[in-house]
Amino acid sequence: MKLHLVCAAAFVCFVAATPSHGQSSVPPKEQLLWQKLDASIHEVDQHLDGVLGVAILDLSNEHTLLLNADEVFPTASSIKIAILAEFYRQVQQGKLRFTDSYTLQSSDLVGGSGIAGALTPGVTKLTLRDVAALMISVSDNSATNVMIGRVGMDNVDALLDSLGLKQTRLNRKMMDIKAAGEGRENLASPREMMLLLEALYRGKILNKQYTEDYFSLLSIHKESYIPRELPEDLRIANKPGELEGVRNDCGIVFTGTRPYIICVMSTYLRHERDGGDAIARISGETYRLFDRLSRASTYGRVVSPHDSSPP
Repeated sequence: MKLHLVCAAAFVCFVAATPSHGQSSVPPKEQLLWQKLDASIHEVDQHLDGVLGVAILDLSNEHTLLLNADEVFPTASSIKIAILAEFYRQVQQGKLRFTDSYTLQSSDLVGGSGIAGALTPGVTKLTLRDVAALMISVSDNSATNVMIGRVGMDNVDALLDSLGLKQTRLNRKMMDIKAAGEGRENLASPREMMLLLEALYRGKILNKQYTEDYFSLLSIHKESYIPRELPEDLRIANKPGELEGVRNDCGIVFTGTRPYIICVMSTYLRHERDGGDAIARISGETYRLFDRLSRASTYGRVVSPHDSSPP
């Protein structure tokens, strides 16, 4: 009986780290590394007093690792990835321009305004790209609401629908406590956030020029969880999110020849700090896998420029 239980547990771990939507299997030795990463993520999950969801995608071969990836979580500010995508799409279509100006109004200011709260209403003029930069870099909620007003909430959801993403929804503006109290929350699953970032990376939403600029803006340094244990000079295009009981971070890590998407979402957290720590640990473990894969041969040998070891 005990042997059966061990075999069943091993099978569950193997399935969790196998590829999805028909992609080819990875080499056996890589599969073993993926299983170790899967075990590490499950260990983090077991010690977290809350609910955790994870979606990781190897952009070089579409191999995935998923944990509770289809569960729906509050997005907090991570939904701004979708808002930014719709803004860039409308600029590409000629409906908006990066240089369109906007004069900040007192009515724009909401909780979590950040820099916008220090600006002068009725006087301060920003370009729409400036507004987008505030939304992403310092997660300014007032700037985000201005952007939602310009691109249209329904248009953001229509973009998501066009990609087949039915669980990811922009249901309210930032800091709309009344809407949140009525159950109108901004939502997504880890898998769908992963698929949204993949669609952007592969140019399914924007042309090459706008795709590059999109990820340039999303890569602006920000206080977040994915980069915490990663090298400082590593390019990371991500957007974290925080609410009471909620900690998220989703993005692309550009690791050499093996860039990858990682989305970690958590809710029902007893201690929010633990959620942030869980994301940082999972991100660190994931990077260490991809860094090795990026620098190694198919046999696992890493040859660095300074390597002078004997044959």
